[in-house]
Amino acid sequence: MASISYQLYSSRNFDLGDTLAMVSRLGITQVEGYASLYADTDAIRDRLEANALAMPTGHFDFDMVQSNPARCIEIANALGIKRVIVPYLPPEQRPTDADGWQRFGVKLANAGKPIRDAGLSYGWHNHDFEFLALSDGTLPIDYLAEASEEIGFELDLAWIHVAGQDPVTWIERFAGRTLAVHVKDRASAGENIDEDGWADVGHGILDWPSIMLALRAADVPIYIIEHDNPSDHERFATRSLANLKSF
Repeated sequence: MASISYQLYSSRNFDLGDTLAMVSRLGITQVEGYASLYADTDAIRDRLEANALAMPTGHFDFDMVQSNPARCIEIANALGIKRVIVPYLPPEQRPTDADGWQRFGVKLANAGKPIRDAGLSYGWHNHDFEFLALSDGTLPIDYLAEASEEIGFELDLAWIHVAGQDPVTWIERFAGRTLAVHVKDRASAGENIDEDGWADVGHGILDWPSIMLALRAADVPIYIIEHDNPSDHERFATRSLANLKSF
């Protein structure tokens, strides 16, 4: 059975102590970390333990993975992270053609070798740009997948939708390679402008019945609740958790 986690980036604009207490109070037992939380691993580990929370997945900047994998491994071991996820590539670093994405896929695979050799899983978290066609009609995500079978994926379902793709298609395509999914929703066009167009899970337009069937068929192990800019993170967490459980 899949476990439910909470991406702490959702609450980056709120107090961390309040966030951890809120997540624990709701009955969520896992959270996902991101780069700025790792400065003092002893402190964050103590705060996790105080709230009976585990951190099985964590986002790590590609620059750190590539230049200092030992530090990534040190952080992961200190916090109990088993899945190291590269979450993003800034626009100025993104390739613009098929050859560039093919080369980056190889670079991504090679950078992860020390992570994998340390016994950790390694993967990529998508946004929309990986699913937008290049000039030759190919997709960047395919070059990342083709670079190495050892690159796993943390599929952000709402970003796939934003790119005009069907999340179910990609859940099915990456069955067996999906380390976790970001369970996130998108509001109808013109709605939730103050929250950048995102929605609480089940309060947007994604087709959750079809998505959940695909996730179960693919045996995805971790569902991570996320919202990129909630005005009220407890409202978001409470409603999203309730809907995810009902699905």
